[in-house]
Amino acid sequence: MPARRPLSAAALAVACLAAAGLVSSGAIAAAAAPAPSAFVRTATYPVFQNVPAGVDPAAATVAEISTITDDGTVVYTDALGKRIGFLDVSDPVNPVGTGTVELAELGHADDQPTSVAAYGDFVLVVVDETGGDFVNPKGRVDVLRASDRSVVRSIDLGGQPDSIAISKDGAYAAIAMENQRDEDFTPAGGKTGDLPQLPAGFVQVLGLVDPADPAAWTVDAVPFVDETGAPIPVMAAAGLDTPQDPEPEYVTINSRNELAVTLQENNGIAIIDLPTLEVTRAFSAGSVAVGGIDVTKDGRIDLSGSIPATPREPDAIAWIGDDRLATANEGDWKGGTRGWTVFDAADGAVVWDAGNTFANLAVQHGLHNEDRAAKKGAEPEGISVAEFDGVPYAFVASERSNFVAVYDVSDPASPAFRQLLFSTNGPEGILPVPERDLLVVSSETDDAAAGVRASVNVYAFGDAAAQAPAGAAAQPSLVSEVVGGAPIGWSALGALAGDPTDASRVYAASDAVLSPATVYTVDVSQTPARITGSLAISEGGAPAALDVEGLAVAEGGGFWLAVEGANGAGNMLKRTDATGAVVDRFPLPAEIAAHVGKWGFEGVTTTGTGADLRVWAVLQRPLWTDPANPAAGAVEGDDVARIGRLDPATGAWSWFGYRLEHTAVAGDWLGLSEITAIDDDTFAIIERDKLNGPAAQVKRVTRVDIPADAAGLAGLAGALPMLEKSTAVDVLPALRATGGWTQEKLEGFAKAADGALYAVTDNDGLKDATGETVFLRLGQADEVFPGDEEPQPGEASLALGVSTVAAGGTVSVTGAGFVPGDTVRFELRSTPLALGSAEADGAGALSFSAKIPATTAPGAHHLVAIASDGSEVEAELTVTAAPGGSGGGTGGGTGGTGAGAGADGSLADTGFDGGWLAGAALLVLLGGGAALLVARRRREV
Repeated sequence: MPARRPLSAAALAVACLAAAGLVSSGAIAAAAAPAPSAFVRTATYPVFQNVPAGVDPAAATVAEISTITDDGTVVYTDALGKRIGFLDVSDPVNPVGTGTVELAELGHADDQPTSVAAYGDFVLVVVDETGGDFVNPKGRVDVLRASDRSVVRSIDLGGQPDSIAISKDGAYAAIAMENQRDEDFTPAGGKTGDLPQLPAGFVQVLGLVDPADPAAWTVDAVPFVDETGAPIPVMAAAGLDTPQDPEPEYVTINSRNELAVTLQENNGIAIIDLPTLEVTRAFSAGSVAVGGIDVTKDGRIDLSGSIPATPREPDAIAWIGDDRLATANEGDWKGGTRGWTVFDAADGAVVWDAGNTFANLAVQHGLHNEDRAAKKGAEPEGISVAEFDGVPYAFVASERSNFVAVYDVSDPASPAFRQLLFSTNGPEGILPVPERDLLVVSSETDDAAAGVRASVNVYAFGDAAAQAPAGAAAQPSLVSEVVGGAPIGWSALGALAGDPTDASRVYAASDAVLSPATVYTVDVSQTPARITGSLAISEGGAPAALDVEGLAVAEGGGFWLAVEGANGAGNMLKRTDATGAVVDRFPLPAEIAAHVGKWGFEGVTTTGTGADLRVWAVLQRPLWTDPANPAAGAVEGDDVARIGRLDPATGAWSWFGYRLEHTAVAGDWLGLSEITAIDDDTFAIIERDKLNGPAAQVKRVTRVDIPADAAGLAGLAGALPMLEKSTAVDVLPALRATGGWTQEKLEGFAKAADGALYAVTDNDGLKDATGETVFLRLGQADEVFPGDEEPQPGEASLALGVSTVAAGGTVSVTGAGFVPGDTVRFELRSTPLALGSAEADGAGALSFSAKIPATTAPGAHHLVAIASDGSEVEAELTVTAAPGGSGGGTGGGTGGTGAGAGADGSLADTGFDGGWLAGAALLVLLGGGAALLVARRRREV
């Protein structure tokens, strides 16, 4: 192997970049040190893993509202599946689905659960039986025995129900009877969807007079209108929109047994005294004007916009103590103010309002949803308040930006933001469980075709958080600074590059989600890493809308950009100056571009300086015979991508081949996402699949070596030199160690000036994605990419193409350092399963395709190569359940031991002390090291 030479990096003109605003200056306020995380995510459980046997796991299934029984079973509503589900969270790192109850078995196939509440040994399931007949609303409460899930009583509610709450003393259950409007109906004199639409809603109160005997429970309706349909006096005087049609939405009860209920479409709140069943007061939630927000869907995060005085129209509501009320101001037909509010419950006076701060939390954490900018923004829908370790916290959920904001509300007049928790899409149910030091968040958005699956998210507090996966406490791992009173807007980071002179600084770039294209400065000396500056890219004197998929620092200041086009001809390498203005353009050669479809440039890096400068880029997928019809085949094979080397002085390209791993998963493909020079002839390449969540299998950084004098292919004619690759970092364990939804797009990789390695995921601007960005610290280059990769004499090594495979799947195995000509056997351990054998070639190398038996238990295993002399070398392999086999009995989430759990929730017996998560804890995040897939350990037997 040629001797390693230090990478000749271009010296960055830091002063020029500072002048351009990219490098932070004194104008940026110093950020406060991040507070320790009080709540840490322990697991994310996709509820499709808990559907009944015979139900297609791809069928729509959700988790909306949840409750928890005394034995630690979360019960969640699944309106789309028309069932309720049961999830054991007694081990919060490894939730286990324990089945469902189908509402068709209790009533009618069209019944939908709207809410649920645990009460002693009972679970009260609120069921909407209306079936779209809005003028004849109907519903019931089914009282199930928690121990055997049998129905012990069904209570007719006399209308269409929504939420339920149980009083702290267990004396009452109250249900908001919404009798919701038909959004397609036009009332006399009104517009489509307008109020009033009768019958009027009310509140149904259950007197739980004997907790052990549901048959003795009483039922009393509390109306908001009189016998004539006119609003009762307290409602008529409240200043509501249409008090004769109150539309009650969400209920909460304080320790004095006062019930507060939101009247969302009426922009109001009513208070009911439960012992007397009297509506004691009602008030308007009022309107508020909000500035400093993005209100236009234009691909820009522009925080100079505002909305005029707008009705709050609160959805969820929660008591803070007995005298204050907190509302999530989601909005409905006329309103929504992108925040939450604290009211004085005595008179409805506003004690505190979030203004733009809730919306800007989304911006600061990369969760801004541009598709919702012109509508209701982050759209807070759920809210709950509970005390943990003596501190009252408010939890506010963003339906559209997929997070829960946590506030200390010890002083309700001045809530203090404490942390942001990422969730899966559409968090709705917020369930604090202080007695178990848990927070459970259920999400309602599910689209299997897009890879978006509804889930139950579990978070632990305080000491319980010590059980969390190793990487969970590191999230959020990237946030932006507040500059001039507003956070730096960012999203969809598709590229990463190290600053060659400052080890504390890397750069990131947004892709086509945002316009103009923007390069961000990231301070990696802080935890979480912080975006401290931004530089808009311009071309021809105008802001440039570019799909930047690769980024490298250019010699003398500025950047190289790999710009992906909608077709082959649109792919181009561009160089900017230090102000971000494009000054050079290098298109993809026409004969290559003619065979590139929508998958073009992904990554750019440089080696050398001056006349020796070379610019490298990768094409994500193969060259297609017909780019409009990839099914027609590829020019060089379906699994061959290209790495290009450009001499910018001459414009000449030369090309090398990279063989992608093959996938047999329907609809999936593997491609390249990044190239980063480690030194002048060693390159890091990101190779990944298109899968996310528990289905994700390939997220890795590979190594290829290309000597500086290596001859590439100039165009299409001739033999394409194929590169040998090896896995340097299997990033999948690090992504899983966040305890959240495993992200699909591992896109950016960078080497900093001190050799530290970083990677980032692209959140796609929340398009068919959770929006969570994972910024990873993956160790040091000299450890991950050592100068001598050759096995020492007598030392064998083994590498797997993937670290995770479904039972019944195939794993590609490569080895080196074996005795030439030796026959090497392969086994899957602990209980040995023979997989076959391969013969080492004259150089001691071998390759083998290992078919994993379909009966293999999910969990952590070892794939072992056994030489004829009995010596062994092994690599760790996680086996997940075969596709479609998760069923309704048990199932691991994507956090914790998750997908690696056996039927009893434990790891598969492998003879290894602990699961992959323990390995991730030691190798990946907290120690800053890399999870190396290459195994060199030998064991004599």
